[in-house]
Amino acid sequence: MSVTGKPSRTVAQDDDSDLSRFGYAQELFRNMGGFSNFAISFSIISILTGAVTLYGYGLEMGGPLEMTLGWPIATFFMLLVAASMGELCSAYPTSGAMYHWAVALGSPAIGWFVAWFNILGLIAAQAAINYSCAQFILPFLGIPASAANLFLMFAFITFNQGLLNHFGVRLVAILNDLSVTVHIIGVFIIVGAIFWMAPLQPASYLATAVNSNGRSPYWWAFLLGLLQAHWTFTGFDASAHMAEETRDPRRRAPWGIVLSVAVSGFAGYLLLISLTLAAGDLHGVLGARDADGNTIPAAIAVLQQALSPRFGAAMGALASMAMWFCGLSCIASASRALFSLARDNGTPLSGLLRRVHPKHGTPGPAIWAIVAASIAAMVWTGAIPVVTSLSTVALYVAYVIPLMLGLRARRRINPWTSRAVWNLGAAGPMVNAIAILYTVFICVVLVMPPNLLAGQTFAGLVLALAALWFFKARSHYAGPDWIGKEIDQ
Repeated sequence: MSVTGKPSRTVAQDDDSDLSRFGYAQELFRNMGGFSNFAISFSIISILTGAVTLYGYGLEMGGPLEMTLGWPIATFFMLLVAASMGELCSAYPTSGAMYHWAVALGSPAIGWFVAWFNILGLIAAQAAINYSCAQFILPFLGIPASAANLFLMFAFITFNQGLLNHFGVRLVAILNDLSVTVHIIGVFIIVGAIFWMAPLQPASYLATAVNSNGRSPYWWAFLLGLLQAHWTFTGFDASAHMAEETRDPRRRAPWGIVLSVAVSGFAGYLLLISLTLAAGDLHGVLGARDADGNTIPAAIAVLQQALSPRFGAAMGALASMAMWFCGLSCIASASRALFSLARDNGTPLSGLLRRVHPKHGTPGPAIWAIVAASIAAMVWTGAIPVVTSLSTVALYVAYVIPLMLGLRARRRINPWTSRAVWNLGAAGPMVNAIAILYTVFICVVLVMPPNLLAGQTFAGLVLALAALWFFKARSHYAGPDWIGKEIDQ
């Protein structure tokens, strides 16, 4: 990997001028620094959200060995995916992200489908994040966790995140900077408390390969358990979507993508290993319930049993805060993806969805469209594992298609990599190829039973998008104006 020291003509000192090479005016406010760009992807990955809400799923599927090997396996391969995406982001630093990469290296039709996979994946992720947040918040308020109460709290959370996104990217950036602090300090407090005060299992316990739901063979259950890690490692494309609001995005946005995965992988592994060493009886942890008979998340149950009920409650509060930050960032990313496609006349009501608030510099209509769609997604699926698997598959498909096109286009006489200030150098083709093969493989795994509904829903979405393209979009959508024109370096 290399970052050239002297900027070429493509990396203009004036970011607005650089954006104008793509034919776009600087409508969104560009006041996000490198740390804030990293923070928004880190917040969507949200190790506290993924580790807490799906810890029980991974433990049930593969036991302690799932935590010991599954997380680092996923981290390694997703770092390759992130690095490959970072190169493309450096070459095309626009809010369109994967959509624009696919259009530039493939065709307007391919880019249009990638854009919708990305948008729909983020909508599904948003629904899962905020519904989980509602499940954690209601007990603290003393409100019964009925279906109606859960849905109302979920809708309220989504609505207030929409409001904050509407009123400015600077506010969202400040909150995401705070989110990084909450995540990192929270993880180290939990890990420190466990190793200092909790009775721990021997290190050999981490190699225990057990499946608690009777699924066999074990290796298949282990692969299914990777959903825990892979749902967590989604949304890091946010750094690319925020490129038009980031200063010097050709360098800073790629680093935001890669570092968000790397830091999350390291901190998340510490958290998972400590929780697993503190876990006692697996059946007791997986089947834990409170006094009212409600299921207690496995990670919270571990802390309650190993430390104290009060510490477990504090962990729940911390997880709720992390989920809220995660949802806040997810709306920001999804709305920029929708705004970018609408700006190129690729959506219904594109004239409305591409509007930017003159005072706040945010794509208000796109923000509220994402809010409404995420609520509708939760109504349709109604189940966290299904919507999380659906979001993972849709996002990974949106990631892998541009990577395939990018690998093919490296053979051109004037390859796109010549415009990538942040690049992988000679290692690029090998890194791209491994990232592509693994992503395709994991997408297949993640639509297998018990997540078959996610695969069926995704197939239905593909058919619906194909119909929309064939009967409507292809007749009037030609892609961005800059496609087919040489973008000067």
